[in-house]
Amino acid sequence: MQFTTWLTFFFAACVIAVSPGSGAVLSMSHGLNYGVKKASGTIMGLQAGLLLILAIAGAGVGSILMASEVAFSVVKTVGALYLIYLGINQWRARVDVVNEAEADTESVTGTQAPAMSKRFLIGFLTNATNPKGIIFMVAVLPQFISHDAPLLPQLLILGVTMCAIDLVVMHGYAYAASSMQRYFRDPKWLKSQNRFFGGILMAIGTALFFVKRSPAS
Repeated sequence: MQFTTWLTFFFAACVIAVSPGSGAVLSMSHGLNYGVKKASGTIMGLQAGLLLILAIAGAGVGSILMASEVAFSVVKTVGALYLIYLGINQWRARVDVVNEAEADTESVTGTQAPAMSKRFLIGFLTNATNPKGIIFMVAVLPQFISHDAPLLPQLLILGVTMCAIDLVVMHGYAYAASSMQRYFRDPKWLKSQNRFFGGILMAIGTALFFVKRSPAS
């Protein structure tokens, strides 16, 4: 892979990572609720989902999903329903009152953090069931792959690059949100922020129902 090709992909991946989406919302929500350290488990799950989509696109399965109306609709519906489910859970999340003695801990919002494995799974499923991710991989990824060179090394380079960028960006979102924790110790504010992020997740999930696949060429 030529350096100029990689550099172009680097900037494209930066734009995609910074663009607000379900992953960014989830990172901010978990960063605000649980702190950056615990949000890292969620963000690692997001990267695992991202790598799965890259592998699917690299194996050509993504092209099949794009060409099949039924297959694409199934993936789109599962992804949309899952985001709506996450949004409902966030909306209804229980808020506990935090006393001053607990205020110095990393998670000061009073929202009970799920187990590490559950946070990882939430992140994984959020990206793995996102049809927009499949569209990006199928439509954009081939532009950076040379057919005259082995496929696997190129996919590894692109995958490592994309995940490294996304890790930094998602942790940035989580850190920015967690830095506001001290403003959200009031249970009323906590409930409001849970409903805010829950509403965004439900809105993104609903919007996915309107995503259209590209016509097969």
